[in-house]
Amino acid sequence: MNDLAANTKILIVDDKPLNIEVLSETIEDLGDILFATNGQAAIDLCIEQQPNLVLLDVMMPEMDGYEVCEKLKALPETKEIPVIFATALSDENDEAKGFEIGAIDYVTKPISAPIVIARVRNHLELKRYRDYLEQIAFIDGLTAIPNRRRFDEHFQSEWQRGVRHEAFLAVLMIDIDFFKPFNDHYGHQAGDDCLVKVAQALASSVHRPGDLVARYGGEEFVCVLPDTDLAGAEITANTLRKSVNALKVPHEFSNVTDHVTVSIGAAAVKLKQSMKPEELVKKADNNLYEAKESGRDRMVAA
Repeated sequence: MNDLAANTKILIVDDKPLNIEVLSETIEDLGDILFATNGQAAIDLCIEQQPNLVLLDVMMPEMDGYEVCEKLKALPETKEIPVIFATALSDENDEAKGFEIGAIDYVTKPISAPIVIARVRNHLELKRYRDYLEQIAFIDGLTAIPNRRRFDEHFQSEWQRGVRHEAFLAVLMIDIDFFKPFNDHYGHQAGDDCLVKVAQALASSVHRPGDLVARYGGEEFVCVLPDTDLAGAEITANTLRKSVNALKVPHEFSNVTDHVTVSIGAAAVKLKQSMKPEELVKKADNNLYEAKESGRDRMVAA
């Protein structure tokens, strides 16, 4: 197995173990094989494991392949996972239905090993290319951390997930203190260097898979913290503030201290269907304003 295949996960979904075994042996060199024997198990695995591709049987009891595909395409966490239907059905209407609900291809049973291998390989390569383009589109060109577009998408996804589970969600709004005088006196190149250092310090201070630090615009950053209440948000905010202080980037024109600092506004809520995402961001932004008005180099939470 090559390096690309080693980092590739393929989910085979079929209610007949023998079919899973045959498909698995056919494509085992293309990636790590996961399997599920019913629709709900397939959906749960997609959410948890994020496979690069799903080979999905159409004819299954309780929840057929069409319904599984529809559910996957309806979830923010799984909608981008490519689905190939593996089926004995050969009617054009069946194929058309599959494409309409989001499948990218069909392979027919009994399977032809060379055709299955070629189609799976081609779709895996297309997925890698799309992921690469998406990654570029979501990265801030200067700081190399996620950009505002990525924040918007991730925040919406975590909001929807949190509403489903009535989970906590926290947002931190972060601003570099007295950045304009820094730029004016040290020059724009030094300002860019400062932004890069602060961005990397912030991004390296969060570690959970769902946590995200992004550049919000100018000298402002934002942090999304899923499954985090206000107490947890305060802890993370202070960690971020200390990580920037530890850089000791000289700033002779700050009214706070002799080096670069940040102010942070934190807000958290236990999500419910009736809430609006923009309200949480606005609350964090209001708290950021309070942090700046009350002296800077501090965190305000509510």
